[in-house]
Amino acid sequence: MENKIIKQLIREAEEAKKNSYSPYSNFRVGASLITKDGRIFRGTNVENASYGLAVCAERNAIFTAVGLGYRTFDAIAIGSDLNDYTAPCGACRQVINEFADSNTKIILYKSEADYKIYNISELLPFSFGPEALGK
Repeated sequence: MENKIIKQLIREAEEAKKNSYSPYSNFRVGASLITKDGRIFRGTNVENASYGLAVCAERNAIFTAVGLGYRTFDAIAIGSDLNDYTAPCGACRQVINEFADSNTKIILYKSEADYKIYNISELLPFSFGPEALGK
């Protein structure tokens, strides 16, 4: 994956993070993904006083893309206000797994110059997938 695209995804995730609704945790997260045909979708976390109703940035980006008919992604970038890499939660890892293939890049970043790239099997070994459902 080109460094130029990685930096663009990080910038898009940073923009998405600005729209975070996180009055309870004050933990802003931004995500952006790029489809196989180059379309970019953003997502941010949206909290709720009933914590179980909150939705993470990664799932917001993925669900927006899926709702518009996109099912295959090249990469997703994820970042927060922490001065550290922000990994997706377990629920987000499972959702990423649903749409990722072995080539899908998961970019965890601190900045445009400081990021790490993983694939879903590194972040979610022994995942639950369609094969468990006989698909």
